[in-house]
Amino acid sequence: MLIRIVRMTFVAEQVPAFLELFRQSEHRIRQQPGCRHLELWQDADNPATYCTHSHWDDAAALDAYRKSALFGEVWPATKRLFAAPPVAFSVTQVL
Repeated sequence: MLIRIVRMTFVAEQVPAFLELFRQSEHRIRQQPGCRHLELWQDADNPATYCTHSHWDDAAALDAYRKSALFGEVWPATKRLFAAPPVAFSVTQVL
């Protein structure tokens, strides 16, 4: 299993727009082949910073999602709201 975390800091005034975008797309993302889990976390020290935490069957499933029309719709809309570049990393769950 592949675990993916993406840390995103938004312009404070854009947080409501991001939350609405996430609310509208989270169910569709969860339905992507290979997506096993999706959560949104808010940074307790910086309320304009959020992390998505997702689990994928493997790197191929995540890559397929990143090539999907849904990603092509959601990611550009999300990026327009950023105050800073996102930080993303993936780890493989061993056991």
